[in-house]
Amino acid sequence: MVYARISLSDYANKVLNVVKAKFSLNDKSEAINKFIELYGEEVVEKEATEEYTKKILMMCEDHHNKYGDRKMSLKELDKLGENV
Repeated sequence: MVYARISLSDYANKVLNVVKAKFSLNDKSEAINKFIELYGEEVVEKEATEEYTKKILMMCEDHHNKYGDRKMSLKELDKLGENV
């Protein structure tokens, strides 16, 4: 846990109060954390968890086991694009 002392503009204070009320949070610290949870990925991507990484690797392995090194022709790709 990181502790920080911050100064807020009047507008930022209003936004935090709305977030706090909307999500029934106890204090502005929780409101800041909730706001960051909701909008933080627009600025900084979250780090992948070990569980997520394993899931992606399993998906890749399953795909490779099913299709191998098969390549798609341009004709097949065009046919797939028609359905979109």
